[in-house]
Amino acid sequence: MTRRSFLTAAGAAAVAQPPRKPNVLLILADDLGYGDLGCYGQRQIQTPHLDRMAREGMRFTQAYAGSTVCAPSRCCLMTGLHTGHARTRGNRYPDLPLRPEDLTVAEIFQRAGYRTALYGKWSLGGLGSPGYPLRKGFDEWFGYFSQTHAHNYYPEHLLENETAYLLRGNFGARRTEYAHDLFTERALRFLESRDRRPFFLHLCYTIPHANNEMGRDTGNGMEVPSDEPYTGRPWPQTEKNFAAMITRMDRDVGRLLDALAATGQDRDTLVLFTSDNGPHREGGHSPAFFESSGSLRGIKRDLYEGGIRVPALARWPGRIAPGSVSDYVWAFWDFLPTAAALCGAPPPEATDGISLLPALEGRAQPRRRYLYWEFHERVFRQAIRQDNWKAVRVDAGFPLELYDLSTDVSERYNVAGKHPDIVRQIEPLFASARTESAEWPVRG
Repeated sequence: MTRRSFLTAAGAAAVAQPPRKPNVLLILADDLGYGDLGCYGQRQIQTPHLDRMAREGMRFTQAYAGSTVCAPSRCCLMTGLHTGHARTRGNRYPDLPLRPEDLTVAEIFQRAGYRTALYGKWSLGGLGSPGYPLRKGFDEWFGYFSQTHAHNYYPEHLLENETAYLLRGNFGARRTEYAHDLFTERALRFLESRDRRPFFLHLCYTIPHANNEMGRDTGNGMEVPSDEPYTGRPWPQTEKNFAAMITRMDRDVGRLLDALAATGQDRDTLVLFTSDNGPHREGGHSPAFFESSGSLRGIKRDLYEGGIRVPALARWPGRIAPGSVSDYVWAFWDFLPTAAALCGAPPPEATDGISLLPALEGRAQPRRRYLYWEFHERVFRQAIRQDNWKAVRVDAGFPLELYDLSTDVSERYNVAGKHPDIVRQIEPLFASARTESAEWPVRG
């Protein structure tokens, strides 16, 4: 081979190199309502960095959480299954950790050569269980011992991989080490690593979830180091703290975006931000104070829109058109097939989701048959969205409520009596959409 031929062949080989796989930073808030961000209409709580993220990327108007409480919602997000099929369908942590056979998003990324990390809250398996983060695809883990432990923003210890990490600044009556500041610092350190393999970083804040235990003692379960910039507002102290928590998280999202730019990873990274369910009425906070549900009906633990429709932002410079708004209807179980598409892995056959990648790039998405939710606290409840029809069953054996979301996003008018044909069409799906489970039986 001549030198010219060799250089030509080498150049062709270089051109044929596959494109770099994208990084993914998935930030999950806890109990953040559809109306809690400025870019979704919030007028009092300041969220400039998340609003910037919306301007520089895509804002979804019809994104849905996996459930109306945290553990099942996170299970849907990680396993690509809705609550009719998921391992976890309610908050019974730690009774039902993920099993070895429950494939997670992190395992898909890890098998594709990604470095993976999880910081914050994990509700799908504790230390020693098969659902522990290090056994479900995460190389690094730093966070709470359990879902209940995550109610405390000033814990005396956290878990670092499989070792207790002591927070001596919180021993006794001291409160100097705010857990969420530590999670942000870990995330920044991860982004600043010299390891330039593609990454999947899952950052799970528990903001603005309440410390219910403290709320029962003091009436104010919204723990935050400072109520700035709302100190002088004529609001109840609980609401100042609630707003300050969200603004503090917003500040840290801005720091993460800046770190991506400073390390040259900005254009290689898809950043997703969303919430695990609708707003809470806990720890002395009222979701009505800031209109956290926006114009939607319901809050956390409801299957009306306010309990499951969530803010969702996506930013990926060069791939997602800035300032775009998408009304594509999707849910948490779509993230797993999206992850597979991003890293070039085949999607598993056992998934209820479809890849969001076309929607992120502004392309047409295939029509889906329906979205399904079930919820097991107190009574057995179900909901289905099919096109613009939303059907809700508030208890087993009760007649369906039917809402037309195209004209009634607030679900004020039950039109089941006017559309018996639609009710007959949707009714069978409430049985066929789910699998029977000894752990999650239908309770009449």
